[in-house]
Amino acid sequence: MSRRSVFAGAAIAALLASGAMTAIAQSAGNEQAEAVTIPAGTYVLDPAHGKITWSVSHMGFSTYTGQFSGVSATMDLDPAAPEASTLEAAIDVNSVGTLNAALDNHLKTPDFFDVANFPEASFTATSVELTDADSAVVSGDLTLRGVTRPVSFTADFNKAGVNPLDSKFSLGFDGYATIQRSEFGVSYGVPMISDDVDLHLEAEFKLVEPDNGADQ
Repeated sequence: MSRRSVFAGAAIAALLASGAMTAIAQSAGNEQAEAVTIPAGTYVLDPAHGKITWSVSHMGFSTYTGQFSGVSATMDLDPAAPEASTLEAAIDVNSVGTLNAALDNHLKTPDFFDVANFPEASFTATSVELTDADSAVVSGDLTLRGVTRPVSFTADFNKAGVNPLDSKFSLGFDGYATIQRSEFGVSYGVPMISDDVDLHLEAEFKLVEPDNGADQ
């Protein structure tokens, strides 16, 4: 079974949502859009633009916000048969950061993520339901702290095209979900620290190995 991060299913969903694998690319400030064919091949997540931001309520007074920055993913995409595309990714839970050293250290203990025993989280998509031309609802199994539960989230396709900074063909997605952390054994502080956790998923994939033999 492939290991997939929470945002990984978002990439599949957005690609499926783009119909015949033709996306609309639009530059900032330019109202004219052009059709872009997404090529088949192997895509790798840009680590500088692949992150998961989470937030929880602190007794209703404020909102704790943090981020997992250690995310890696590889996607093999065939536009002619998107259902056969594969995606493998992983989240380094030890990469959790809040800009507060004391809180970061606490989050890594058994009170929360217990990174010594559960250093990775994973997600495996099981179904995709298209909601409009460029978004979808992804359902799948999320594993966190060794506990697996079904989770659904929305996935929005942002853009496809050649990135002018590195000249690589790129795909961009955003995803949104809300989970209950107690379902995964992370119940410390509930309800003073909210059980609901809001997730914002960001992913930018780069084409590194075109499949010249695939239909485009």
